[in-house]
Order: sequence, then C-alpha cells, then structure tokens
Amino acid sequence: MFRGLLAIVVTLAIILGAGWFVMKRPDIGYDRLESMYASNASRFMPMGEDSRIHYRDVGPRDAPVLVLVHGFSASLHTWEPWVTDLRKDYRVLTIDLPGHGLSRCLDVSETGIPQFVEVIDQVTRNLGVDRFTVIGNSMGGHTAWSYALAHPERLDGLVLVDASGWPKSGDEAESSPLVFKLLANPLARRVMKDIDMTGLIRSGLEDSFANPALVTDAMVERYSALSRAPCHREAILNLMIARDDRSNASPEKLAAITEPTLIMFGEKDNVVPAAHGEKFAAAIPGSELKLYPDVGHLPQEEAAAQSVSDLRQFLADRVYVVTDEALPEAIPGE
Repeated sequence: MFRGLLAIVVTLAIILGAGWFVMKRPDIGYDRLESMYASNASRFMPMGEDSRIHYRDVGPRDAPVLVLVHGFSASLHTWEPWVTDLRKDYRVLTIDLPGHGLSRCLDVSETGIPQFVEVIDQVTRNLGVDRFTVIGNSMGGHTAWSYALAHPERLDGLVLVDASGWPKSGDEAESSPLVFKLLANPLARRVMKDIDMTGLIRSGLEDSFANPALVTDAMVERYSALSRAPCHREAILNLMIARDDRSNASPEKLAAITEPTLIMFGEKDNVVPAAHGEKFAAAIPGSELKLYPDVGHLPQEEAAAQSVSDLRQFLADRVYVVTDEALPEAIPGE
C-alpha cells in the first residue's frame, strides 16, 4: 500500500513538474517592452546607478500639477482616460512605480509603500515641482495618503480612488479575488514566480470591474507582459511578503491629514470593500466621499467620465479655487 501511495505521489510530482516547465515564461527585456508600451510622452528618470523610473509629464507647464499613482501590479496606463481630459487644464504627471510598468526595480527587498513615497518625492523634486495634488488608486492610494502624512508641506490636495490601507477582516480577506489569495500563500508564490500568469491576471482584472466585459485581450496582454519585465515578478511577490502593519491606516494616524481630500469608491469593489471608503471619510477631517453604484475597483477606467467630472469639481471648489480677487481687472472700454 505504501509503495502504491508513493508511486501516486511521485507521478503527481512529475506531472506538476512537467506542467510548471511547460508554463514557465522567461523575462521580457525592457527594450522590447518600451517598443510596445512607451509613448511619445514617455520619459525616463535615472534613479541610482542602474535604475530608472518611467513617467509621463503632459499639459501646460504653468498649470496646477496633478500626480497620479497606480495600484498593485498595474501601470500608469490605468490613468489614460483621465489624462486625456485633465491635460487640457492641468499639468498631469503619471509615474510607473518601481517594479511596475516600464520602471526598473530599485532595491527589491525594500519594495513597498515607503520606497514608493520616496520615489514620488524624488521625481517631483527633480522636475522642479514644488506643490501638487496627489491622486492614488488602490495601493497607489495607500501611497498617496502615506505621502500626505510624510510631506504635507508639498501638497495642495489629496484624492483617494478605492485606496487600500485598512486591515481587512477575515470575511473581507475570504472574498478577495483568487489571484490575491494565491499570492498570500508562500508555496504558491514560489511556484507562480516564473510561470505564465495570464489566466490569473485575466481573472483578477475581471474581479476588479463590476462589468467584466470591459476587460479586453489587449489589457490582459499588457498586464501580463509588463509583469515579465526583469525583476518585476520578484518585486510584485515581495510586496505580498513584506507587509508592514505599521503602514496600516488608523483613525488616529489619518486625523493628521489637513489637505482638502476627495475619496472615490466603487460600490461593487471586490478588491477593497467600499466600506473602507467610508472609513477614510470618517477618519480624514473635512473629506468628501463619492460612491459609484455598479462600479468596481477602477472608477478611473470603468466610470471615467463621471469620476473625472467629480474630480474637476473638487479641484475647482476646494483645491485650486479661483476667487474674484484673482481675476484680471477689466480693461476700460471693453
């Protein structure tokens, strides 16, 4: 009986090993990825000896500055619907965080919110941007509110779009998309590091939209290809390993935020519950909350027109307010 059981285990191991070998995918070089996903607006900023950060900087040079920060395993492409609208009246800076998009990794072992906060600070200072409104989605929202706590003197405003940062309850963790459950398992992470993740990426994206039909083949291919940039898979997996409870949100911590704050949440978010948006609104003094029915984790893509309109209204009413004193005097005879 023992020999029969052993034979079954060995057979399964061989099958799984062969499956892993078949599904294994090599890295894709940055040159190739840049030819596919860089644009005329793409710029690269050296960061350290061997690294550089990909960013796009569009809109009038003398306009108020908006810095947009993407979420976990995403890239600056998630903001394109907003950028198309906002660049007419604002200087819009979108950044690929280290280990994401077309940005190289920095210290992979340090991949996380503190590193992202430092990169945003360095990029904006190097570009001569003194003050700005920081806008973040999901993990980028966690980065944005962390930046507000670390550098309040540099901010005009704060916008959190389905931002993460609150500890999840057991029930909330159980309802997370499959890909996040797998990434939370150490053994699964080791197996997944080198294999084709396209199927799981599609599943994760479909869970991120209230309307899964919005997930296109091109979108899945972009996420999959960019995740295979050198060191990106390691950086993304490290984000799941190196979680630091000290970076979690709390009412006491967020009470220190004094900048005008807008909170946006899709009511059908399967990744970060909409109830967390209400927690942010309760914790940040004077903040404004916008909830979107029938919208998931990415309002900037799924409800682009409505969400960017709400953002514009917030910026006009509470951040970059034009007063009568600021208007030019009328010229006699006109």
